[in-house]
Amino acid sequence: MDIRLARIDDRLIHGQVATVWAKEAGAKRIIVVSEEVERDEIRKTLVKQAAPPGIKVNVINVEKAIKVFNNPKYKNETVFFLFTNPSEVLEMVRGGIPIKLINIGGMQFKQGRKQVTKAVSITDNDALAFKQLVSEGVELDLRVIASDAKGDFEEKMKEAGF
Repeated sequence: MDIRLARIDDRLIHGQVATVWAKEAGAKRIIVVSEEVERDEIRKTLVKQAAPPGIKVNVINVEKAIKVFNNPKYKNETVFFLFTNPSEVLEMVRGGIPIKLINIGGMQFKQGRKQVTKAVSITDNDALAFKQLVSEGVELDLRVIASDAKGDFEEKMKEAGF
């Protein structure tokens, strides 16, 4: 399986992802890896309906994503992995999936989260997962839109007190 892009964006497939990031990735399949979304039939249906034309979408949990990645049947697939949080990215990496760079797009502000950038708010657990991803050799690519210059997410976390 050829991973073209891995991105965290809790809005999942929306205008920017459907029109810009999907083209940027050049993948034939978007795999949303999220335990929460996988269990929510309404959200799962909406995500699939938002897919750009010609791109297949699957919504699965981490365990299944690892199995699919390792299945020889899918070795020629080009994929765009889409996540809602860094913990599931970390599980994938620790499960042997060679994600070398994670694009951090949007993580909306909610109670219990601290704002790191205009588009990204995280919890203490998210910060820990991001730090562990770095220690696993994963580059953190902070870009909301493809034309943005890469931001230093580690520095932004430090500035936010993480």
